[in-house]
Amino acid sequence: VQLVESGGGLVQPGGSLRLSCAASGFTFSRCAMSWYRRAPGKERELVAGISSAGDRTNYADSVAGRFTISRDNVKNTVSLQMNSLKPEDTAVYYCKRERAVGYVVYWGQGTQVTVSS
Repeated sequence: VQLVESGGGLVQPGGSLRLSCAASGFTFSRCAMSWYRRAPGKERELVAGISSAGDRTNYADSVAGRFTISRDNVKNTVSLQMNSLKPEDTAVYYCKRERAVGYVVYWGQGTQVTVSS
C-alpha cells in the first residue's frame, strides 16, 4: 500500500495550491479518503473527507468555502484544491485512507504547506 502526497510548497497569503495523493496497492474505489493537517505545536486535525464514490464531502469549518476535495477513481488519486490560503493554513498535510471492509486506516507521509509573505 502506498499513499504519496505531492503539491506542497511555499505560497503567499491569498494564493492557491493543489495537493494530490496517488494511491496504489489496494482497491481505491472502495475507500473513503481524507486530508488531515498538523500545524506546528498542534494536534493533527481533519481538513476534508470524501466518500468512496465521491458523492459526499465534508470540511472543517476553518476551510469550508476555500478548499475543495475531489477524487478520480480511475487514476486512483485524491486531491485538495486550496484557495485563499492564510498563514494559519501552514501545516504538514496528510492523505488518509479511511477504514473499510478489509482495510485498516493508512496514512501518507505528508507534504509541507507554508503560507507566508
